Amino acid sequence: MPDSRQDFARRRALRSIVGGSLGNFVEWYDWYVYSAFSVYFASRFFPAGDQTAQLLSTAAIFAVGFLVRPIGAWLMGTYADRHGRKAGLALSVSLMGGGSLLIGLMPTADTIGLAAPALLLLARLLQGLSVGGEYGASATYLAEMAGPRRRGLVSSWQYVTLIGGQLAALAVQLSLQAMLSETAMEQWGWRVPFVIGAMLALGVFYLRRRIDETADFAAARASGRRSGGFALVREHPREALLVIALTAGGTLAFYAYTTYMQKYLVNSAGFTRPQATIIMASALGVFMLMQPLFGALSDRIGRRPLLIGFGVAGTLLTVPLFTAIGQATSAAGAFGLVLAGLLVVSGYTSINAIVKAELFPPHIRALGVALPYAIANALFGGTAEYMALWLVQVGHEALFFYYVSGMCALSLIAYWRMRETAVHGAMGRG
Repeated sequence: MPDSRQDFARRRALRSIVGGSLGNFVEWYDWYVYSAFSVYFASRFFPAGDQTAQLLSTAAIFAVGFLVRPIGAWLMGTYADRHGRKAGLALSVSLMGGGSLLIGLMPTADTIGLAAPALLLLARLLQGLSVGGEYGASATYLAEMAGPRRRGLVSSWQYVTLIGGQLAALAVQLSLQAMLSETAMEQWGWRVPFVIGAMLALGVFYLRRRIDETADFAAARASGRRSGGFALVREHPREALLVIALTAGGTLAFYAYTTYMQKYLVNSAGFTRPQATIIMASALGVFMLMQPLFGALSDRIGRRPLLIGFGVAGTLLTVPLFTAIGQATSAAGAFGLVLAGLLVVSGYTSINAIVKAELFPPHIRALGVALPYAIANALFGGTAEYMALWLVQVGHEALFFYYVSGMCALSLIAYWRMRETAVHGAMGRG
């Protein structure tokens, strides 16, 4: 009987972790579908101008989605601290699914004129609010559901599912490219992945309503302490600023090597769209598998050594890697170089969620993780693609590589000065 109860408890814990992770997968699938398919629908919403100008317009709306993320982080981070992690997770996936459905069904500029880009903006605002709240609730939920000796491993699944969502978006793109002509893709094929995302979100909403709540949330509610923006600034200003500092270089490097990289392979390196998709899908598949390995390593040696390793390598290798990728003559060579960059970024992506969760007590943890992270993402992650494309347009593409390198160097200072959160953080060793 005791073994049966233990097995039942393990199954419930596993179901909760998988449920939180699957929701994160759908969130980021929907989020990245926009970027992956923008090369096809940009002309449907912004018909005037050349390809770079159209992509620049869609990238601007992509950036606006990031700019609203701090609002979503503030509102839904507070909501998750006050009403529960799973309640916050269910709300975030609902907003994401609604935004995807709107994009998948909306008319284009040929039909409704300027109302089309306005509706596109509205959909991205909904998704920006969703992702702003998702990160904090998901990071907090996974960290609190894990035991103290495997928090790094369990929390690394946040980026496994995040990358998995991006990979799924690219897989859908590859399938549609194989089945449809370029004309069909530009006319209606780009709508398919958004409708798929909306359907997946509906299923995950039901799943997230059934997962267990964490014990840390129950303890926080019993304490009577309240979460909120003013409480965060008043009680934990140093930790909030640290989250912004350690996120800045990491999120910029992540979006440079993932979201922008596919366009860089096409516009600058000269690969075809299908070639670029295959290169990125292959590299991201390996990248996804790296995350648990780095997360488990952090449980043994600590979080700080991995962050320092990323900061040093990101500072020294970003410019040479991007330069070499732009000069690559074979898909295999480009794949190896992109993978090398993603290996560097893994020192940040695999553990950034648990590092932030370990900085804050449970009554304000979801907000503390979400809001400073969203601010850093709005400033550096969401603008990465726009900045890169703008520098291409004005003829100074290489400056973007130095920008990424410089931000990695600034974050390295924070990594070097911070304490080891696995030992000295608010979650302790349990």
